[in-house]
Order: sequence, then structure tokens, then C-alpha cells
Amino acid sequence: MEIAALAFLLQVLRISVPYLFASVGACFSERGGVVNLALEGLLLAGAFGAATGQALTGSAWAGVGCAMLLGLLVALLHGFVTITLKADQIVSGIAINILVMGATRFGLSLLFGSAMNSSRIAGMETPSVLVDPLFLLAVASVVIGQFVMFRTPFGLRLRAVGESAKAVETAGVGVSGMRYSGVLLSGALAALGGAFLVYQQHSFTDNMSAGRGYIALAAMIIGKWSPVGAALASLLFALTEAMQMWVQTGWLPTQLVQSLPYVITLVVLAGFVGRSTPPSESGVPYDRESKSA
Repeated sequence: MEIAALAFLLQVLRISVPYLFASVGACFSERGGVVNLALEGLLLAGAFGAATGQALTGSAWAGVGCAMLLGLLVALLHGFVTITLKADQIVSGIAINILVMGATRFGLSLLFGSAMNSSRIAGMETPSVLVDPLFLLAVASVVIGQFVMFRTPFGLRLRAVGESAKAVETAGVGVSGMRYSGVLLSGALAALGGAFLVYQQHSFTDNMSAGRGYIALAAMIIGKWSPVGAALASLLFALTEAMQMWVQTGWLPTQLVQSLPYVITLVVLAGFVGRSTPPSESGVPYDRESKSA
């Protein structure tokens, strides 16, 4: 029984890592005023970058570097469309998710000769998730993210931009620069989540993010836009996903068991969303020519 409980706990921690990276990253983006619905695409881009990087170089760390590079590029695109061009942030996020899905499918065909999956990669061979470097980075991202967000001048400025961009610019802080920094941080962190995902599965498969980006966004909302809160919510969702994997019943339909994480996500989100107050100008493009942001 103790061994089974330990195995279950380790599985929860392993499942939580992509959610941790993506939800903490989303906190930085939204605190700066940019809704990052592109988390799904960022996870997928990071996974593809890690698989490609390791397949081409044989180095897992080179794969991590490629993952972060792709994550930054995709995040830069989202930032350019929403911050510079002032396009609708929700539409941009959805469009980027579709774009990345198609681009990774094309990349699979081009590099691996299959539109469905890559060749097998080694990933990071570790005896336990507890000593996996990416797991340790995920934990560090929560602690450091909380400190940076609420204990540093950068975090103060970022949060101020998400609350009143006009006032912040009047004080001499560049609104666009702060918003870009939040979006880029979000992209780099989410890409690390994708790298962990592909290294655990030892192969990139088409659309392997499988809705994790949207669940990470829900975790951020439930966590009230703070890294620690988002991490706790991520653990909750990881717990439900692990339960879905462990539940083996003959009287419940398989489809119902498989939908458990998403049902719980909706229920919990419905209960919390009315009690959570987002940054005042989250999702609002900033126009310095207007009298109000």
C-alpha cells in the first residue's frame, strides 16, 4: 500500500510539471495585461523544439535550448500581434494555437517522415522525477516567480502595467516593453513544460499538448494570478488526471473516466472565477493616444 501511494504521489508530481511551467508563465503575461491563450501552442512548440533539438544533436540540453527558442519566437509573435498591432488577444491566442498545430505537423513530416510522431528520443534519463532537472526547474520557477512578482521592482512595474498602463507610462515606465517581457517569460516557461512532456514520453506526437495549455490557464485563474496559487491549482488538476489513470472500474464507461480531469476543471473554475479579480487591464490593448487605456 505504501509503495502504491508513493508511486501515485510521484505520478501526480510528474503530471503537474507542464501545468506548473505554463501557469506560472501565464501569471507574468496576464499581470502585464496580455491574456495568453496561446499556452497550448507554446507547450506544443516547446515539445517539438525539444524533440527536434535532441534528435539532431543527441543532447537533451540542446533540446531544452531549442524548446525555449521556439517558445520565445511564438510568444514574440503573440506579443507583436497583441501589443504592437493591438489585435484581439483571445483571437490571437486561438490563431497561434492552430498555427503551431499545423506547423509542428508539417515539421514532423519534413524532419521525421511522419505526420503523427517523431523517432524515439532518450529525454533526460533520471531514476525519479524528484531529481529530474526540469522538475527542479519547475519548482524553482514557482518560488522565484513568486518572489519576482511581489518582491522586486520589475514585478511591481509589471503588475502596475496590468492595473493602469496610462499611470505607469506617466511615471516613465515603458508599457510595451513591460508587456513584451511578461509575454516572453510566459513563452519560455511554457516551452520548458513542453520539453518536459516530450522527454517523459520519449517521442513527439501530433497535438500532444492535449488541452494542457487551457487547463494551465484555468489554474492561473484559480490561483488568482500568483505563481504559488497557480502551482497549487496545477497540483489539483494533476491529482485529478492521476486519479483518472489509476481508476480502473468495470461499471463506469471509459469515456467518463477519461473526461474526469476536464469535468473537474470546469466545476472548480465555475466555483472560483466569480471570486477572482483579474488585473484591471488584462486583455485591454494600450493606446497611448487615448485618454484612457
